[in-house]
Amino acid sequence: MEDVTAGSLGERDTPSWLQGQNKAKAAEIAGHFAQIMQVLGLDLSDPHLRGTPDRVGRMYMEIFRELDDQGEPEITCFPNSDGYDNMVIVKDIEFFSVCSHHLIPFFGKAHIAYIPRDSIVGLSKIVRIVEFYARRPQLQERLTQQIVDFLEAKLAPKGSIVVMEARHLCMEMRGVERPGAVTTTSALRGRFAEPIVREEFFNLIKKN
Repeated sequence: MEDVTAGSLGERDTPSWLQGQNKAKAAEIAGHFAQIMQVLGLDLSDPHLRGTPDRVGRMYMEIFRELDDQGEPEITCFPNSDGYDNMVIVKDIEFFSVCSHHLIPFFGKAHIAYIPRDSIVGLSKIVRIVEFYARRPQLQERLTQQIVDFLEAKLAPKGSIVVMEARHLCMEMRGVERPGAVTTTSALRGRFAEPIVREEFFNLIKKN
């Protein structure tokens, strides 16, 4: 993660997630976090903790930067001129998000496929869709649904499916404290409701 020191860059060189109102938000978050650290009895004069509130403020504005965009991610669709009607799969998309219940990270991989009808989408845009919905407080179940709903709305495909596998630090660091547990969620539409189509998808994503 990029470490940007407040005041060290000009406004033009500062990342968009730390400009203008966001810079003020980062400072406000830093103030509140300093109070939390004091409640915990941490010594803010410690050289390793002195700048922590500011770093946390900037970090929150960075990892939640998609909250500024209240619309949907912009993607470019192309006509399916060749009439391709088999699966398009992008698997092993690494992502991270933050659990909305405890604000602790969860992270893992997404596997996404759709069967085109009239439109196809650039493969990199599928990764962008995952990032857009992940960079905000989330539930894995909701994140999975949002991605498949977006594909359905934008592409109107013959079918679409999203499978997400993730480790949740809110389960590993606290609560049951079970490191390594993986949560899998799925959402499917259209032809992926057919067992033979769904089985083909799962077989393909298992391959190296």
